[in-house]
Amino acid sequence: MIKNKIINIKKDSIAEELGIMPNSYLLSVNGKEIYDVLDYKFEMSDDFVTIEIEYNNEIDEYEIEKYIDEDIGLVFEEELIDCPKRCQNKCVFCFMDQLPTNMRSTLTFKDDDYRLSFLTGNYVTFSNCNEKDIDRIIKYKLSPINISIHTTNLELRKKMLNNPHADNILGYIQKLYDNQIYMNGQIVLCPDYNDKEELIKTINDLEKYIPYMQSICIVPVGLTDYREGLTPIRIFTVDELKKTIEDISVIQNRFIQKYGSSIVFLSDEFYLKSNTPIPDYSFYEEFPQLENGVGMVSLFKYMFNKRLEELKEQKVICKNKRVSTVTGRLIESTICECASILKEQYNVDIQVFGIDNDFFGRNITVTGLLTGEDIYNQLKGKDLGERLYICDNMLKDDEDVFLDNMTVKELSAKLGIEIVIIYNNGGDFIDQLLGL
Repeated sequence: MIKNKIINIKKDSIAEELGIMPNSYLLSVNGKEIYDVLDYKFEMSDDFVTIEIEYNNEIDEYEIEKYIDEDIGLVFEEELIDCPKRCQNKCVFCFMDQLPTNMRSTLTFKDDDYRLSFLTGNYVTFSNCNEKDIDRIIKYKLSPINISIHTTNLELRKKMLNNPHADNILGYIQKLYDNQIYMNGQIVLCPDYNDKEELIKTINDLEKYIPYMQSICIVPVGLTDYREGLTPIRIFTVDELKKTIEDISVIQNRFIQKYGSSIVFLSDEFYLKSNTPIPDYSFYEEFPQLENGVGMVSLFKYMFNKRLEELKEQKVICKNKRVSTVTGRLIESTICECASILKEQYNVDIQVFGIDNDFFGRNITVTGLLTGEDIYNQLKGKDLGERLYICDNMLKDDEDVFLDNMTVKELSAKLGIEIVIIYNNGGDFIDQLLGL
């Protein structure tokens, strides 16, 4: 019999009212054994369920009446109830293989689990799956599912993922398509591997899965300074980035005419690093791949301008006089532009500091990978004004901790200034920097 350990009970939950204790075990729901979180959520979705709990070698049965899909408050040892599947690939472009050795363990675990794709938005390669896994995706209607495709040239895919089982993907995608499971595809683009003609071929191959292949994003490979012993890969030249934008633009225009959607989107990095204007807010439709850095700048500027118009009507008064904010080099010009507008209209002195990434290497320019130590080293001794503002995407989801384990509180103490966290949103950027 499968025993799923319960390590905690949520406060004010149904489980707490029933007296279920931490360190007890879930044996079954509605008479069925629970293998993982998918089984659990499926069986617990009704408004009346029966569960079996073992505690101190005694088994009790609980009949529970609740709202449909209401969480009863059991916290399991693992998020997935069983252990997440570890990635079996050795991708030539894998960012996790390029991390410094002193990273915390939660950042160095490489998962490749379709359940996390559905629950948290992670991308899966399907090289770690079998037919049974695909059948469970269909059974539980895990839609959309996020898939790391990279290329439809199956021999090239095996080479890029360093996995002989990486050639099973198209059959799985076809099966999901046949069962009307929506998918989001990802392509990490590497020079001299899956770019140029290979990229065009991949997109043309994936077209037949539209509309269930609802979006495809393309992101350029990220390279840190920690690639010793790894497959040599270079960064894209400016001309190559521009050519990719041109090639994809042709496909986007064709897809818009045919499907009413671009389907394929390039991450902001292509435009910013090639000094090419980023498409307008409306181009990104419902922002299907925002977490991949697709359309972030357009959304930020849209929310910034929208909030600016609202404040004009309200005739607000700025409470800040002189403040500072930090940003990665990639989006520095955008942040400087927005700060200049606020300075001109509200007479607030906003210093924008672009931070070089010495922790990972200066090829890494996104704000979300900045560390506390780099911010400290490049700001120490500077007059930062009343307070320093940082973006929340630099920090751990549930804690004010940078990637190098420095806390916001520690950075504040070292710099001798109050630090305020801004949501990655153009509207909140205004409200915080104006002290509203």
